[in-house]
Amino acid sequence: MRWIVFDFGEVISQRNPARPAMAAKLGVTLETFEVAYWDRDAYDRGGSDADYWARIGSALGLTLDDALVRELTAMDNAGWLDDPVVETVALIEDLSALGLPLALLSNAPSTFGRLAEKVPWAKHFRHLIFSGDLGCAKPDAAIWKHASDVIGSSDVIFLDDRLSNVEGALVAGWDARLWTSAAAARAELRTEFGDLGP
Repeated sequence: MRWIVFDFGEVISQRNPARPAMAAKLGVTLETFEVAYWDRDAYDRGGSDADYWARIGSALGLTLDDALVRELTAMDNAGWLDDPVVETVALIEDLSALGLPLALLSNAPSTFGRLAEKVPWAKHFRHLIFSGDLGCAKPDAAIWKHASDVIGSSDVIFLDDRLSNVEGALVAGWDARLWTSAAAARAELRTEFGDLGP
């Protein structure tokens, strides 16, 4: 049976709605904050919370103490996790109810991964794979091999909202598809797996 592998950011999650609050906490504009905030590659590849926020502080000309780093990390993780996209969660639940094997493959830090493992929708995934635990990230060739080894198959449908990740997965031999919405994915998957509801 084919696996269905989901990305997390802006597929299951919204684009982090905590960004304005984090910018306000640091006393900078959202535009200024986001330039530093989205430089997350090292963080997603296993960097620590402290190193990530230190880089943001340096970019903004600020010094962030340990307490503020913990607070900002909590705000960041809660922003990604607390209000998932309802339509995507419903699709995941319906696919799981059909007995289809699901996995998550996310570029995300380890701190986030430990929290994501505990949210209600996580129970529908047989494997949750986070780049921060691996030291590599999408679209690196190594991460597709690791994920295939973990789930025991390369026969997957992979859903991701970033074209670079889709292209990397295609090179690895996966059936990778660009995510545009839960409704579009549901319609496409219905042609392969039958009734998934409205």
